[in-house]
Amino acid sequence: MNTVRIGETRLQPGKIVCVGRNFVAHIEELGNQRPDEMVVFCKPASAIGERLASRFEGETLHYEGEICLLIGERGVAGVGFGLDLTRRELQGRLKERGLPWERAKAFDGAALFSPFQPVNGLPDALSLELEINGEQRQQGGVESMLYPPESILEEIGRFMTLQPGDIIMTGTPAGVGEIQPGDRFIGRVFAGGEMLAKGRWIAES
Repeated sequence: MNTVRIGETRLQPGKIVCVGRNFVAHIEELGNQRPDEMVVFCKPASAIGERLASRFEGETLHYEGEICLLIGERGVAGVGFGLDLTRRELQGRLKERGLPWERAKAFDGAALFSPFQPVNGLPDALSLELEINGEQRQQGGVESMLYPPESILEEIGRFMTLQPGDIIMTGTPAGVGEIQPGDRFIGRVFAGGEMLAKGRWIAES
């Protein structure tokens, strides 16, 4: 149904706005250049899924754990954990040819979300961690972002209207990698050490 949950309510987002290359360590691990301005791309609401696929059209998918913001009537209304799934090989080919990334980032099932924790504005000191099969693979917080959430909201607002139900994926720290069938994912988002949101998935073939 391409919906997400905040508290006990189910809603259907309008769009997913993603920030790329927001953690220096992740930029370096992929061999990308540090951007001069914020990198932004979008996923359609049809990309929202509930099952964690390990492959798409025969290509092994890569995971990227992210802090996600759900937009409400008066700014940020919820915080959750999200998985941005990527066809890395296809993305590399598209980038080499100077073509858009949508085929590698916006396919069906490319965005998974934990339940969103309702909030009244942006919490302080947001951070995330991702465990796979009991091992921590990713960890990072807003202090390591090139563009923290306040800056992301301001920059996006300069050229795009954010509407209630929209989701912002704020970028991923280092530690991305391939998804293997049977992998057990647990993603968490914290505010000042207190857990706000948690998502669990088992990768399918």
